[in-house]
Amino acid sequence: MGKSLDSQVVIVTGASSGIGRETALHFAREGARVALAARREQQLQALEKDFQDLGAEALCLPTDVAERDQVETMVRRVLERFGRVDILVNNAGSGLFALVEETTPEDMQMILQVNFFGAFYGIQAVLPIFRKQGSGHIINIASIVGKRGIPMSGAYCASKFAMVGLSESLRLELHGSGIAVSVIYPVGTATEFFDAAKDPHGRRSGPKPPVQSAATVAKAIIRCAKSPRPEVIVFPPARLLVVLNALSPRLGDMVIRTMASRKQ
Repeated sequence: MGKSLDSQVVIVTGASSGIGRETALHFAREGARVALAARREQQLQALEKDFQDLGAEALCLPTDVAERDQVETMVRRVLERFGRVDILVNNAGSGLFALVEETTPEDMQMILQVNFFGAFYGIQAVLPIFRKQGSGHIINIASIVGKRGIPMSGAYCASKFAMVGLSESLRLELHGSGIAVSVIYPVGTATEFFDAAKDPHGRRSGPKPPVQSAATVAKAIIRCAKSPRPEVIVFPPARLLVVLNALSPRLGDMVIRTMASRKQ
């Protein structure tokens, strides 16, 4: 069963839609007190209404995780409101569909700033709190493409690979501290992420099979919050690709090319 999440204080970034929204609601149903962080204040207010309907406690914090001062303010306000922080879910992210050769330095910087530095800022902001408490849990939402790159997503893959490397180092550094670090690896998820992702050629492409719902990913996050694990691959068969790629990157390339050609 794992630990109870009742009255736990949870920060969820990117909470206004998709995986973040579903995760926040699932934490609320478990009795957690949730800080809802995202750039879009109107969507946060709508989500706050859903929390009220559930009789759950929420704190809406319009936040751009690409800005360190805003992340630090977010964490400070959560601490002022609830007196502690128990779980940080780094979920906020942006996408870019482009060949590496057509990815501008500005676009690469934007992706890294949101997907990687946003999580990095959050981690550094909560760690002093967690160390003082002697407990805490950092849950980083990566992607299966943080373990195996795919075409047309070089910048996005790079940001998720960076998140994974940071998480693995941090997990070792925090051994014995009472602070857990977990990485969640969804596959394609049916959310508005793909509509919002930037594409220099204006192409629009939804998630490719296998496709999960945001609720499926949220349930995996909740299970991990109750019983912390170093990593969770939400679609277990995807681990086969990871293992194959480790054994033979050339075969991994062949599988990815075959899958891409079939989707086209």
